[in-house]
Amino acid sequence: MILVLNKPKDYAVHKGKGRKPNLEDYFYQLQFGLPNPPGLGHRLDASTSGCLVLGLHAKALRRLGILFTNGQIKKTYWAIVKGHLPAPSGVIDLPLAKMNDRKSSWWMKVDPNGQRAVTDYKVLGTTSDYSFVELSPVTGRTHQLRVHLEALGCPIVGDPVYGREIPDLDDDNLHLLARSIEIPLYPKKDPICATAPVPDHMKELMALFD
Repeated sequence: MILVLNKPKDYAVHKGKGRKPNLEDYFYQLQFGLPNPPGLGHRLDASTSGCLVLGLHAKALRRLGILFTNGQIKKTYWAIVKGHLPAPSGVIDLPLAKMNDRKSSWWMKVDPNGQRAVTDYKVLGTTSDYSFVELSPVTGRTHQLRVHLEALGCPIVGDPVYGREIPDLDDDNLHLLARSIEIPLYPKKDPICATAPVPDHMKELMALFD
């Protein structure tokens, strides 16, 4: 019913007006004899790497849609951020809204009148300048993790939109990984689990936390 891909960075998940290459152009290679290519079960930002779920057919996509909407799919992200979070673990509960009404703009902001957005976090390691954080989004708003961390004064390293200038780092890759996913596809069976490896652009900073 489903496929879980290790999405590379710098690939949009679907076709758009931008010039970035997109994964959707290659979905025909994953039909496996079915009449249509698979479809996206959810989305990741172009600059984010890691676990991406596809449905192989309409029934699978309907099932995934229900699971995602009901918050039954557990997503875990790893991020390297500038600075230190306020506690070793906690909950970021800050509503989000679009910065403006332009259809072409997906930039988000914290807004008390926005949609509910909740992220659980746990600090896995720190240095004098950075923190290594595990993130579990309870809701699934656009750019939720990036905006929430920036709101705490801890932008994700390499974030070109919500990040702040990080002069001591030459790497402009977004250090955000969709690390793992758990999908309870069948009620009487264990969830389907997948884990993405750490991409090369994150390994150098990750070594600081060993």
